[in-house]
Amino acid sequence: MLLSRGRPARLHYMANAYRVLGQGDHVICAVSGERIPLEHLRYWSVARQEPYASAEIAVEAETRGR
Repeated sequence: MLLSRGRPARLHYMANAYRVLGQGDHVICAVSGERIPLEHLRYWSVARQEPYASAEIAVEAETRGR
């Protein structure tokens, strides 16, 4: 949707997918602050409800118990 371009999305993270709660075209990595386009979002925590920019960052967040 054109109105959601450039805006962060609000998502609910589930085990194998996420549900869009608020329209947007990206999310912000909870650790690095990096902008992640939704089409590239692959890593998140269901328990913490936060996205990660890479597998390495996701593992780091998990081991730190963020």
